[in-house]
Amino acid sequence: MTRATRRTIAALAAAAWMAVLTPMAPAVAHDGHERQWAPSATEAQSSLATLPAPQVLPGAKPQTTRVQIHGMAVGRQVLSRAGDETLADYAFSERGRGDQIRARWSLDARGLPLRYEAEGNDYWKVPLTERFERTEGAGAQASWKNRVEQGHRAWPEAGAFYLPANAPPEFTAVLARALLKAPGQRLALLPAGEATIAKGATIAAGGRRLTMYRISGIDFTPVPVWLDERLQTAAVVDDWFEVLEARDAALLPRLVAAQRDADQRWSADLARRLTHVPAGDLLIRHARLFDPRDGVAREDMRVLVRGGLILRVEPDDASPAPPDTEVLDAEGRFLMPGLWDVHQHFAGTDGVFDLIAGVTSARDMANDNLPLIERVRRFDAGTELGPRVVKAGIVEGVGPLAGPTDVRVETLDRARQAVDWYAERGYAQIKIYSSFKPELVRPIADLAHARGMRVSGHVPAFMRAQQFVEAGSDEIQHLNFIVLNFFPEVADTRGKDRYTVMAEKLLQLDLDSAPVTGFIAELRRRHTVLDPTVAILEGLYSGAPGEPPAALRGLVERFPPIVRRRLLSGAVAVPPGKEEAYRQALPRLLELIRRLHDGGVTLMPGTDAFAGYTLHRELALYVRAGIPNAEVLRLATLTPAEVLGVAGQRGVIAAGKQADMVLLDGDPLTDIAALGQVHRTIKAGRVFDPAQLEAAMGMTR
Repeated sequence: MTRATRRTIAALAAAAWMAVLTPMAPAVAHDGHERQWAPSATEAQSSLATLPAPQVLPGAKPQTTRVQIHGMAVGRQVLSRAGDETLADYAFSERGRGDQIRARWSLDARGLPLRYEAEGNDYWKVPLTERFERTEGAGAQASWKNRVEQGHRAWPEAGAFYLPANAPPEFTAVLARALLKAPGQRLALLPAGEATIAKGATIAAGGRRLTMYRISGIDFTPVPVWLDERLQTAAVVDDWFEVLEARDAALLPRLVAAQRDADQRWSADLARRLTHVPAGDLLIRHARLFDPRDGVAREDMRVLVRGGLILRVEPDDASPAPPDTEVLDAEGRFLMPGLWDVHQHFAGTDGVFDLIAGVTSARDMANDNLPLIERVRRFDAGTELGPRVVKAGIVEGVGPLAGPTDVRVETLDRARQAVDWYAERGYAQIKIYSSFKPELVRPIADLAHARGMRVSGHVPAFMRAQQFVEAGSDEIQHLNFIVLNFFPEVADTRGKDRYTVMAEKLLQLDLDSAPVTGFIAELRRRHTVLDPTVAILEGLYSGAPGEPPAALRGLVERFPPIVRRRLLSGAVAVPPGKEEAYRQALPRLLELIRRLHDGGVTLMPGTDAFAGYTLHRELALYVRAGIPNAEVLRLATLTPAEVLGVAGQRGVIAAGKQADMVLLDGDPLTDIAALGQVHRTIKAGRVFDPAQLEAAMGMTR
């Protein structure tokens, strides 16, 4: 599974590792902290039972590693070798989704692929096949074909490494070994790009030595892989996903700690180099300043910032700047409050892409809790690049389709423990997930409200949106749950049906019917908030293999080649005969968005997808739905601050507020696409140049 797929899982909920345990027993997470909740052995066995029997090369001795997500064994990778051929049979199951890939390959003496063949399906169960082969000798050629590309070229004399579009985790280690053999530990990649490798920490245990190697050139940040003293694969681990042998499970906290230390040093160096901290006050002059309170942009304004706070906002009278003040001349550019993204799951370089896009405030809607708390502290301290973050803590039920989190709640007592744990650590909200028991929604809502916390989430399976809000939910994540409210026959929403079935049901939904108009009125009466995530739904219904998500069109081309290739499709396969339903899905969703907004339902823009840029697409879709530009800008700035209780600190550019702003080259009041023309992002008075941040991510201009 590619890191891109693992990030898809990351966006779905929180992550933690532990051995498979008895239900609700304390556990040690992969960060070494004690966990209060744990998935059960029954759940793990249920996931594994859905996997097909692995294939093994005849006469070969198989080597099995286990695949884990959130403390639960969800799959396996079985390697077998015979002669010069390796077979990897890799599969995992997570809520009815998950990769299943059988890949065969052979390598030359330098560890470079001679042949690679794979078949199976991706995380969304879309079928895939892939083939690479090359000839040897004079005039050698390389050719490849997969579902997003095909190509051929003369084989370079210095050699190259073909990186599959969909590969089992073992192939990361195959690349690492080839890089260690290569001159200068550097290799050209096919179809494009270049990779390098650097040695990291070594861990000794039980007579073995495991060494971390970090591969650059295949993601925005170096990708770690652990090899033993014989350079055999020991573990492939990231924030959300672990592949390792059972004998090494006890070492996982140490592996993760070493990786996090390396990642944090990399992030701190990036922040040090790319954060501009004014030596004294900061004066922004000659700005066209947008105020979301009245939707008006005022010409030739100036803003004085001191110590991360706004000291004064007033017309620019051209008087000299005070002594020891740094001047940022806006030259008539559009200055507005920093943007909000209310639906993220922070990992990797998400914080960097937020600042690139002018996002200075965000809400994390479920994560690996203790690492998230630490990450937010680094964001606030400026040792890692990222926005201010409001934290929402996930609670989930149990079962084979339960989301990937260790916070499993089956009883009122466990609900109380979860709410108290989150409240004591500064979480502002509880997020309920799809397998949560409907009968526990009202009690946990009461518990959360008693601690001053908000309640939101997915509408639990076997419950409708109307029942969810009647039980006490203040907010609903994802527009599809509003649609499914009117189709009670779609009762089990734990699997991908909550996406696929909705496309078909939209054509049947009469937006002028009494049930629809009545429910919209009820949402308004209750002041229920909606976090629609329309952009991610657009990507699911409107994408196709070989095409980037709509939110990244015009941007993917600037990404590093290997990253670009991985982002070419996240679409759900269109069932035969349902093409018209899928084609009409987005227009119908946008019409529903307009009806909700016009009906007085509060919308807050969130993405649940690629950070930063996707928010611009989300807001553009609101405009396309018929919401006026000025109102969309208010929804992206002041509205989240008001709903989430921080309007006293941010959401407008005014004296006494936090100095969180974005300076644009264009005018989003006339063209919402101007949100993508960020000249500078300012967070807590610190200034960031998006062009420099993009360059640091390997992007071209």
